[in-house]
Amino acid sequence: MFEIESYKKKFDSNKVQVLDNGKYPYIVRMGSNNGQKGFINEDESFLNDGNTISFGQDTATMYYQELPYFTGDKIKIVKAKDKRFSKKNAQFFLSTMKKSFSAFSWGASSFNVDIIKAQKITLPILSNNKIDFEFMDSFIADIEAERISKLNSYLVATGLKEYTLTAKEQKALIDFEQAEFKEFKVTDIFDVNNSKSILSRDIIADSGTTPYLCASADNNAVSTYIAYDKQHIDTGNCVFIGGKTFVVTYQEHDFYSNDSHNLILHLKDAEKSKSNQLYLATCVKKGLSHKYSWGDSISNRKIQKDIISLPVKNEQPDYAIMETLISAMKKLVIKDVILYVNNKTQQYSPNILNNSSEACPL
Repeated sequence: MFEIESYKKKFDSNKVQVLDNGKYPYIVRMGSNNGQKGFINEDESFLNDGNTISFGQDTATMYYQELPYFTGDKIKIVKAKDKRFSKKNAQFFLSTMKKSFSAFSWGASSFNVDIIKAQKITLPILSNNKIDFEFMDSFIADIEAERISKLNSYLVATGLKEYTLTAKEQKALIDFEQAEFKEFKVTDIFDVNNSKSILSRDIIADSGTTPYLCASADNNAVSTYIAYDKQHIDTGNCVFIGGKTFVVTYQEHDFYSNDSHNLILHLKDAEKSKSNQLYLATCVKKGLSHKYSWGDSISNRKIQKDIISLPVKNEQPDYAIMETLISAMKKLVIKDVILYVNNKTQQYSPNILNNSSEACPL
């Protein structure tokens, strides 16, 4: 089904200039961003073919690469022998390939060529034992339509479908460039308290609807949702700081915490909202992260002396511009997602979008 080829040339990341933008991707063994570390400008004769799968030998990370690309070390180029192999059905192949390699541990014999070639994958076939490419294309299309339908419904339900900046938001972005800033003590802006504490061994995961926070950088610090004694609950609509991790998040709802070293910052101003607190959480993170680490963690005592820089109006924090800026940033960030969803929606008939979950159960 595939030919396993070596890269045309290895480019070490510490010996090349990796750019944020460019013409040709630089593919390494990383487990995110489709394996792409960035872009590099090198001799095009060393480009590997597009419409192939990049395979990280000691990590078994594999991604479809649509365009020609350069590679780092220990990357194999998996090239299909059948010309019907494409971007769409590649996702089907990747799924079954990942399943085939799932039993291997990280670094297993560096997944040498013989090991890769010896692996078997399961594919749909026709009555004549030929690979059913049409089924794979249709199957992936149905899955994509289902996901697009769900994403579109989420955007509508959360009010994120509108990405055009209002005149007020445009003005706020322009004015922000010349905004006046002033330093404030954290305790002048927030009431700071330690959270209550419930050990993870004392909870039952997924037993309720109240967030249980563990100060992780993932999932807005929410570990699970639990039911527990209400006297241990902390009040939401606040900025939450992981005491040991210095993960800073905004918590909209009441919650339970796993550690009394975590800090809760309630904005003193009566105009507090989700948006201006998202701005403030960013200020706290950016303004104080250089001071704290796992071995030198933040505490209620230490934060009493800390300061953050905020935009001001009449020498007071300008919460209105903070709110407008966050509103504008949400639209700027979500714009590409909305355009992607709109474009994909046009590719599918309403029936496919409405019934995709039934058409392709997972």
